[in-house]
Amino acid sequence: MVRGFRDRDFIETPEGFFFCIVDGIHPNNRAIAYLKYVPDKTGKWGRDKRRFKRVLKNYTIPALSETLAYLRKEHPEYLLRSRPFGVQISSIPSHRIQRHFLPEVKLQSLFKEDELDCLQEKLLILIELFSQRSGVKKREFGVTGSILLDIHQTQFSDIDILVYGRQGSLQLKNALLSIYDDIPSEVSKLSDQHLEEWCRSKVGLYPLSFEEAARLYRRRWNRGLFQSTLFSVHPVLVESELPESYGDRWFKPQGLVIIEGRVTSNRDAMFLPCTYAVDEVQVLEGIKVDDLQEVCSYQGIYSDLFDVGERMLAKGKLEHVKDRRDGQEYHRLLVGGPEAGGKDYIKPLG
Repeated sequence: MVRGFRDRDFIETPEGFFFCIVDGIHPNNRAIAYLKYVPDKTGKWGRDKRRFKRVLKNYTIPALSETLAYLRKEHPEYLLRSRPFGVQISSIPSHRIQRHFLPEVKLQSLFKEDELDCLQEKLLILIELFSQRSGVKKREFGVTGSILLDIHQTQFSDIDILVYGRQGSLQLKNALLSIYDDIPSEVSKLSDQHLEEWCRSKVGLYPLSFEEAARLYRRRWNRGLFQSTLFSVHPVLVESELPESYGDRWFKPQGLVIIEGRVTSNRDAMFLPCTYAVDEVQVLEGIKVDDLQEVCSYQGIYSDLFDVGERMLAKGKLEHVKDRRDGQEYHRLLVGGPEAGGKDYIKPLG
């Protein structure tokens, strides 16, 4: 299998910028990614004299728009007007890629290290546990974020784990849900102070009440605590599993809408972008269409929340979709587009 650009890989550019790759579908000779860290002598992340600051303050559209504005002014070579997507996105031309960080390679190298810090040790303990309980081989895991880049800080950095492949992701999900039920267990879901902090942070970033944020978290399986350290798990499709190539589908924006709908498939809801197939759609606000087939989000907070048959309330950008492979045309709702300014959402009904 040819190793391409996968979701949550990282790229370093000649300026020392660290970009995080989004999805596994990219144009020829470019990698779609968002800017996350830049060199800064007073930065909180880094090793020795090489320090970095985080320019993407959080995973919201307003924060992403700030990074795009910075690139537009200082480094327009990292911007692309995507005709299929119908928006401007950040992406790195192949000739500007100084280093491509592979999460699975980094993880395997840590297993061979003689000296590890406490955060790296916790990561390997978790991988051993997850592999044993799920049956997913250790080589099918990876580590992303600051640990991948060797700029993590043991005092406050999280552990961000990747699991590769659809089947392994499902196995790990079931195993982790079982691990949460172990008594006693050092692996747990957020509760008490940690849960309150998480909910309050989401209320400030998304159009959610505290109670709605708590309700969303109760539906999530991939965010928890291990020995007082926050960890997350992110499923990633491998190249042979990607549903399409860049440019197979073209998207035309048609304004903001609010809809109700019933989930008919959550097969791709645990990956990024997360996608729910829907039917019985009612457009409550905005342009009325009768062929809205899916709700899609690039914001991880809305991933893998619904079982088939459940109903959702969603606000986002209505897009006309044209599939150039077979000529099919329909509509979808996108949560996480710049037009909504961070005011879009997906919420459970009932």
